[in-house]
Amino acid sequence: MDLTPAEDRDLEAVAALVNRAYRADEGWTNEASYLAGERTSGATLRADLAASPQAALLTLRDEPGGPLLGVVWLEPAGADAWYLGMLTVSPDLQDRKLGRQLLENAEAFAIARGARRIRMTVIAIRDALIAWYERRGYRATGEREPFPYEDQRFGVPNREDLDFVVLEKQVRP
Repeated sequence: MDLTPAEDRDLEAVAALVNRAYRADEGWTNEASYLAGERTSGATLRADLAASPQAALLTLRDEPGGPLLGVVWLEPAGADAWYLGMLTVSPDLQDRKLGRQLLENAEAFAIARGARRIRMTVIAIRDALIAWYERRGYRATGEREPFPYEDQRFGVPNREDLDFVVLEKQVRP
């Protein structure tokens, strides 16, 4: 497996993959029943990368230059913590355990850059996804964050009860 930083030419394909995985009614990790619209766009990813120059948008491929299989966002979130977001695997490949491999590789990437903890936010009603992360060592911190209803860059909510739980994993003592 090849995990490399996304290049500008990759951003439209990354956005298409993320939107398919999050918003289409495919795979087990989609949000289609409670969020409509796009999850991201090439322009949004470009702007987010420009605004967070220490962030990394990593792509997963079977081999260099091969088809895009997955993607993950990482960025420093404090002295010893990194934020992990947008972990995405192509819905038709989710039975290959690529999500697990992508998560492990993303953790190694952050550890190599000084991470002791990895934090993430997950929509609180996504019980199956939260359980998946818990099986990989992530624990709820007790913190919750509001859903950005006013910012449709993240989608158009179909419900009024969305918020995020914060999960964290100690990856190094």
